[in-house]
Amino acid sequence: MSLTYWFPMPIHSIVIFAVWLLLNNSAVPGHILLALLFAIAIPKICYPLQSDQPRVHKPLKIFRYFSILIWDIVIANLRVARLIISPNAKLRPAFIAVPLDIEGALPITLLASTISLTPGTVSADVSEDQHWLYVHVLDMDDEQALIKEIKTRYEAPLMEIFEC
Repeated sequence: MSLTYWFPMPIHSIVIFAVWLLLNNSAVPGHILLALLFAIAIPKICYPLQSDQPRVHKPLKIFRYFSILIWDIVIANLRVARLIISPNAKLRPAFIAVPLDIEGALPITLLASTISLTPGTVSADVSEDQHWLYVHVLDMDDEQALIKEIKTRYEAPLMEIFEC
């Protein structure tokens, strides 16, 4: 039997082993044996339940993506604050459907989460065929411009990061 048979998720096994010993604040033989048992058993039980996730193909692009996201969150906070404080604000809430070119559960979830993190927009739903993302907007000025912004600022970089 190979090492991967006993440790199908080696990093998880190491973490479980270490955490068990740290939680018990003890390295007596009984705790070491129990930690080893858990480090073997838990990953073996969980490994078949694991689903394939897309790989990050361009990890350095993640930093650029997060810097854009942080900037957009700051700007959106200022815009929403101005809308709320302004006595003459006439909000124009709307739902929009953003067509998706991105594929895969994880990239779509990251896109939806990104939109929800930005104040003034909330991802409401993804169509069953995963071709549309429904977004609620606090103040809709130009639907096509917002869709274009979502696709260029968020979807395109995610597609580049995951190559999907």
